[in-house]
Amino acid sequence: MPTVLIVGATRGLGASLAKAYAKADNQVLATARSSNPPANSKNITYIPGIDISTPNAGPTILNFLHARKITHLDIVVITAGYFATESLKEPSFDAQEKMYRTCVIGPTILTTALANDSDTLLGNKSKVIFVSSESGSITLRHESEGGGNYGHHASKTALNMSTKLLSLDLKERGVAVVAVHPGFMRTEMTKGVGFDKFWDDGGAVTPDEAAKSLAEWIETFDISKTGQYWAPRGPADIGTAEPVLGPKDKLSTPLQLPW
Repeated sequence: MPTVLIVGATRGLGASLAKAYAKADNQVLATARSSNPPANSKNITYIPGIDISTPNAGPTILNFLHARKITHLDIVVITAGYFATESLKEPSFDAQEKMYRTCVIGPTILTTALANDSDTLLGNKSKVIFVSSESGSITLRHESEGGGNYGHHASKTALNMSTKLLSLDLKERGVAVVAVHPGFMRTEMTKGVGFDKFWDDGGAVTPDEAAKSLAEWIETFDISKTGQYWAPRGPADIGTAEPVLGPKDKLSTPLQLPW
């Protein structure tokens, strides 16, 4: 039975992925920030007290894996994120720091911890998927959407760079590493920053829909695509795709995104 580790699995995309992988008869290890996560269910075991933005996330997860004698992870999906809006007149040092810690520092340090634990935990044919966003693409930033949201965009760009660097470090071991834009989703996170007003016009989908397309794409993902940046759902919900890349009906689905 394949083993899947999903970081940030109690709501949104992470929760939907956990359910999807469990239904497909995988052993799912699902992290939760709470010390009282949901009850374990068929094929899903929760790892409590994991805050990806803190240094103890990696050691705590490794202790859990060691205790259960898990020696290989087939798929690791890091979905945890944080989004706070900013503008030129209202930047936020604290919000930016939290976004960087949650969206790039934590995922990078956790992956290195898993990789350094042994050559088999992240070993041949393991797949590491970082949930990034099209907002992290410098190429796709266009005057039509303006500036602002510095920490959100830049932390995703930094995550994309970590993806590339980790892919180079782990390629000889046979570990495939990728950054993905899973789609514009109807989640509490996007609603919390007021983006629910764009859901309909922007083609936002439910986390279950995004999880289904992402899991299907991960099945096709292998070492030949390591170090790349993909949108499994294609360009439909990427507002700057047409002014930057050309007509959406000429672009492929899935779509490899430009850095």
